[in-house]
This record gives sequence, C-alpha cells and structure tokens, in this order.
Amino acid sequence: MKILFVLENYYPHIGGVETLFKNLADALSKQQHEVIILTTLKNKNDAPIESIDNITVYRKNYFNRYFFTFFAFFAAFRLAKTCDLIHTTSYNAALPAWLAAKLRGKKVIITFHEVWGNLWFKLPFMSKPGARLHHLFEQMLLKLDFYMFVGVSNFTRDALIYNGVSADRTSMIYNGIDYSEFEAIRHAPPTKEFTFTFFGRLGMSKGIEIYLNAIKELLAQNVKAKFQLIIPRQPAAFLAKIEEIIDELDIQNYIHISHNLPFTELQKEIAGSSAIVIPSYSEGFCFAAIESMAIGTPIISSAQGALAEVVSGKFLEMQSLNANSLSNCMQKAILGEWETRLEKKFHLKDTVQNYLSLYASAQKEEK
Repeated sequence: MKILFVLENYYPHIGGVETLFKNLADALSKQQHEVIILTTLKNKNDAPIESIDNITVYRKNYFNRYFFTFFAFFAAFRLAKTCDLIHTTSYNAALPAWLAAKLRGKKVIITFHEVWGNLWFKLPFMSKPGARLHHLFEQMLLKLDFYMFVGVSNFTRDALIYNGVSADRTSMIYNGIDYSEFEAIRHAPPTKEFTFTFFGRLGMSKGIEIYLNAIKELLAQNVKAKFQLIIPRQPAAFLAKIEEIIDELDIQNYIHISHNLPFTELQKEIAGSSAIVIPSYSEGFCFAAIESMAIGTPIISSAQGALAEVVSGKFLEMQSLNANSLSNCMQKAILGEWETRLEKKFHLKDTVQNYLSLYASAQKEEK
C-alpha cells in the first residue's frame, strides 16, 4: 500500500501530531508499506527531499501555516496520483489534502487531535476576530466529506459528533507509543529539591501562563522547589510572549528553561522530575502525559479534555483552571498527597494496527 501523509508539521518538528505520524510512518515502513510525506520546511538545515527505507519526505517552504493551507494543494495533487489513499490531520493540512483527494478520486482520512468548538473564544493570546475566523475554519472542516474522521480519544470522537460529524463517519484510535523506548529509563526524582517540569510544544491551549503564575504564587509563599520549562524555540513570537510573561512576573531567576532537547535528554529530565505539570485548557490526547506515565513520573493536570480519560498512575487534578488551583496541587505534590489510578497503556502497535485496518477498509470499499 502507498499512503500519502499531508501534514503541516513533521519530524524533527516537536509535538503530539508529529510524534504520531513519525511513529506511524516508521511502523508502516517496517511492514513494507510505502509512505510519502508532504510537509513544511521548518529549518534550512533539513533536507528538502529525504528518503529513508520506505519513507520519502518532501519539505517545502510555505513560510507559515496559512500559506500551507492555500498552496500545499499543488504538491499534494501531484504526489497523490500514484498513492492508494491520503491521510491528513487537523487543521491547516486538511483542506489541501481533501481537495487533492477529491480531484484525484482518492479516499482521504483525517485525524482530529482536538476539536475546540467554543473553546476558541476562551483561549488566551487570541484576538476576537482571530477566534472567530479559526472557529469558522474548524466548522468548515467538520462539514467536508472525509472518508473517516478519527478522534484520538473518546473525548475527541464525542466532540466530533457533538460538532456535527455523523457518528458513522467517526472512529476512535488512541495514539500510542513504543514502550520499549522507555524500558531503560525510570522515575528517579531528586532527593533534596522537589522539581516541577512543564514540557511540550508552544501553544495557546497549553496553559503555560497558568504554570508561570502558579510559580509566582509559590515563591510568594516561600515554597522551596525547582521549576523547569522545556519548550521549543518556535514559534518565535509565542516564545517571546512567554519570555515577556516571565519578565513581568520577575521569576526569571527561579525557572530553568531548556529548548529542543534530544529525546533521550528529554526522557532524563522527565525521569529526574518530581512531577510533570500539564495545565492545558484542553487536550485531545496528550503525549506528554503518556510519556511521563511510561517513565513513572507523577502528573499534575488540569483534567480538561482527554486528560481525565488517559492519565493514570500517581496524579493530581486541578479543581479550577487557574494558577491558584495549580499552586495548591503543587503544594500537595510536595507533601506527597497523590491520588492513584490503575495504570493505563497506549501501545503503538495497537495504533498502527487500527490505522491499517482503517486503510484496508477504505481500499476494500474502493474496489
């Protein structure tokens, strides 16, 4: 089978979407399926065309995500000619993938990682006109006739249906990880200094500003702890906003910031943390939580979106989506007042098999 992935971002870019499709492409390649990937050239040091085993990546300079939406169609249309089907994701890659599929007569599957609906109007760093346009764009995507809308959790699938997608055109496939990559690393927190860590992509829904304000509250109460922030350098404008908040709160001397850590180094930081902080406004799945659970590091989460569905092991949940609630949880964590839930696992092999079954179903219907 030859599959075209149309993705706004792909490895080595960092994020849950990138993690899913990198793992999926690698697993498909090992099973001798051919994978073609169309994505954005994010770094001038990345190869515009790269072939590894059965995977070929085409990286093109679309300048920003909005240019990708309007101009990636031409490359997608060309690459789709010899492919059996197309797989894309929300948001900006969806439209060019759908249009290329329609004109080539191919089936197209979309994985929705989050459905925000009215959350667009509640997020920070978003203007009212911007929120309105993004909300309208999301609603437009939900009305397109993709062969299948895949939600990455029950929460996300339910959100697809709630926002108008027919239930028979939805499916739930959990994201997964390869647990063998985590076997050699286990939770080993520092004995002297309690360490809180936030890690993941820069995004307006991630609640980074809630974490920073919670740090300010804890410092005002003379709580002794170490605070870490592990984030990429891009988007540069968003990073600048985070740095501005840190300066305004005057906590720059109390927070250690790292950027673009290699995966093994990131694993060490997760393992060496006393707790991982995930104060998101919403999560469609949350790889940060699953990776932390695989290592055994306890999690403090907002419990928003799919977080209540996927988080297990030792955890604490914020009662409200604000800094005070988070700082209260952080103090409970220092005192060891954790809640526990039977451990859940999300295996990559299950994710791949479920997508292969979906691909096969699409091909069978085609014939």
